[in-house]
Amino acid sequence: MIGYVVLPVMMVSRLPTDVDSNRSRFTSRPAGWESTSRSTVGISPNVGIRGNPNPNEHFVDQAVYVAPAKSITTNFSTDKTKKKTETIPADVFESTNLEILRATFDIMGSQSLPTSATPVVMKTTKLADSKRKKIMITGGAGFVGSHLVDKLMMEGHEVIVVDNFFTGQKHNIEHWLHHPNFSLIVHDVTEPIMLEVDQIYHLACPASPPHYQYNPVKTIKTSTMGTINMLGLAKRVRARMLLTSTSEIYGDPLEHPQKESYWGNVNTIGPRSCYDEGKRVAETMMYSYRNQNQVEVRVARIFNTFGPRMHPNDGRVVSNFIIQALQNKPITIYGNGEQTRSFQYVSDLVEGLYKLMNNDYDLPVNLGNPDEYSVKDFAHYIKNITSSDSVITMLPKNQDDPSQRKPDISTAKKQLGWSPQVSVRDGLENTITYFQRVLDESGEIVPTGPGAAKPEA
Repeated sequence: MIGYVVLPVMMVSRLPTDVDSNRSRFTSRPAGWESTSRSTVGISPNVGIRGNPNPNEHFVDQAVYVAPAKSITTNFSTDKTKKKTETIPADVFESTNLEILRATFDIMGSQSLPTSATPVVMKTTKLADSKRKKIMITGGAGFVGSHLVDKLMMEGHEVIVVDNFFTGQKHNIEHWLHHPNFSLIVHDVTEPIMLEVDQIYHLACPASPPHYQYNPVKTIKTSTMGTINMLGLAKRVRARMLLTSTSEIYGDPLEHPQKESYWGNVNTIGPRSCYDEGKRVAETMMYSYRNQNQVEVRVARIFNTFGPRMHPNDGRVVSNFIIQALQNKPITIYGNGEQTRSFQYVSDLVEGLYKLMNNDYDLPVNLGNPDEYSVKDFAHYIKNITSSDSVITMLPKNQDDPSQRKPDISTAKKQLGWSPQVSVRDGLENTITYFQRVLDESGEIVPTGPGAAKPEA
């Protein structure tokens, strides 16, 4: 039996309150309730809400709200023919409440919460302080970054996401916002940031052609200034840093498949150069800091990746084809469809990034799936899987669109013991299910065309 209810502020979010819209915090208590300090009810001041590293931000005046601690009268009897009035002592009442509150915090600190974007529950491991790392992920609210967050949170580490939400989306990480090991900082990496961390995964940068071409100057600033700022932080705190580079540094390759030793065939002034050249310069910076300042660096060259949480309007092959097929709209191919791509599922990429970060090998590594498709065959493949009535339409080819793309992953196999584990078919089924859920919630989605486009919410 419960005599009064003790709930942290985050647990009374559905009760009538006044909310400070600028800070998104509660500024008044429910009517008739009293406040008390966290220590009074046995909650450590270090237990966090929504990942804010400052305990004073978690509760109003470091308080929790409680109903008045008085005895309670109930009608109860083991004899169904009679009614009996009992008075429950306040101390019994309080003891039960504290147990419930502690159990609530134990649960909240041991798993994710299911959301519409991520309906599954993920359990987190408890690590000893000596093994738990503070890990920063720039671009952590994006497609790949949010899956990396899941991996590191489940491993039991403290994760700090830094994102300006240009292409990242908050719903990609909202299932962790309550967890004491998770922090979110809204910040643009082109500006310096001061944190104490052990590892830095530097993912921040628009990665789809329509998005990175929308503001090419900002794209190249993100790759150059952003990387300089992260390297400066890594140097100061002696953190290991991993850069997510790209297969785009190979340009329209003359070597097939592409090895890490290939220098590339890139148009330095074309529409894709803001991204291609930005990543090439970022790689140069990484190794300059390694050679001059002994910063520990890792570089992953990522090939085409797909999976749940892809931005529905990113204009990439997989997302466009699936969205068009699910809505029975024309599936658009730019060019004759003979250009080839290799597609890896996002969980394989995340595993590769994790292994690379925690490995001694410090030269660039290709991470991709050598399973190669022509774009035309891939369009038919998705049409068949979705049982779509879409027609396949050919449109003019995009400038500098690579004619072939396939990774040589012998280095990843040898140095990391890594290779893709998820088949394209299985990955597509998961991704189609995700996009169907997005369509059910939002209605019609208009796919992004080949030109520059600002990301939609």
